[in-house]
Amino acid sequence: MPDQASAGREAKADLRIVMHTGGPPENEIQITSSAGRLFGERIREVVQFTLQALGVKNTRVEVFDRAAFDWVIMARVETAAKRLCPDLSTEALPEAIADPKPTVRDRMRRSRLYLPGNNPDLMTNAGLFAPDGIILDLEDSVSPAEKDSARILVRNALRAVDFGGAERMVRINPLPEGLNDLPALVPHHVNMVLVPKAESGANVAEIVNAINQIATRHNIQDPIWIMPILETAKGVWRAYEIASASDQVAAITFGAEDFTRDVQAERTVEGRESFVARSMVVLGARAAGVQPIDTVFSDVENEEGLRSSTKEAISLGFEGKGCIHPRQIAVLHDAFQPEEADIIHALKVKAAMDEAQRMGASVISLGTKMIDPPVVARALRVLRVAEEMGIDINGLKPAG
Repeated sequence: MPDQASAGREAKADLRIVMHTGGPPENEIQITSSAGRLFGERIREVVQFTLQALGVKNTRVEVFDRAAFDWVIMARVETAAKRLCPDLSTEALPEAIADPKPTVRDRMRRSRLYLPGNNPDLMTNAGLFAPDGIILDLEDSVSPAEKDSARILVRNALRAVDFGGAERMVRINPLPEGLNDLPALVPHHVNMVLVPKAESGANVAEIVNAINQIATRHNIQDPIWIMPILETAKGVWRAYEIASASDQVAAITFGAEDFTRDVQAERTVEGRESFVARSMVVLGARAAGVQPIDTVFSDVENEEGLRSSTKEAISLGFEGKGCIHPRQIAVLHDAFQPEEADIIHALKVKAAMDEAQRMGASVISLGTKMIDPPVVARALRVLRVAEEMGIDINGLKPAG
């Protein structure tokens, strides 16, 4: 066992904890804080509470605080304690002050904002930007040495942070390591788990199985959805198999960066190298009845490029896109807003459907044209999306 261990960073809304063995039975706590005059005693209380909850004694704890919230303090103390005592298995959970709600399988997922799983400063106010989903990332944005710390921090964020109306998503690590992430997520109000580098239906089944076992143990009743990320040639080739592997798969998404590396192609702004792959993701998703979600647009400064890329994604059949910066959210939401002409056409189709049902007719027609079921389904979705986006569809009257 080491004589000392540390966790966290001396950064905004965070803190660094250094924990030593050989302290007094009641623990010794030394605090250096940018807000020490106002909150020093509160910091001490939270550290002491966390140590007691973990059953840790005989330690000396140094705290270097930069205005961290209680749930962050608790996460950093727990991480340091578990690094100091590797056999420690207890948890110190913050009170669940957020009001998490379950999400439905086909909800709008126009935007999903990626946040590094080990940076609490970006988590606290992320809901103010109103993305459809917030992804707390345990994979690429977290170094291997900090995976343990990020799991605990993300767990506490799921319990303690109000993300507004955003779907609460977490991107786990690739299998098999991703299985180790699930116990920190499933009992703590996660809505959706993103599975990177999914390459088969068996990958999805393994994750779903693990999630449901943990959910059963903790009596979790709310659904936990899955979004596999297709980032390799093998994954894209098996898009339908992956999308149809479980009823808990709500969407599949494409990962351009890893895909281009895997097929040894150069990524371009135009996306020529991934056109076929993205189309296959859409086809696999539609065939399985789940949402196809496009990759991120990585040039944060290029708003017109993002708008153009989103319009292309819509033309291919995608229903959403990833974000790596909050400023991208409004552009995506504007681009995915149904055009007035599309809403009016959808209203005409719905009116024709209602009339056919009223008359007991088995065929729906609009003027001289028969309306097939996929057209009706698309029209109803356009109207649902318009209503969810706050558009007054009652004020739009179908002409003729």
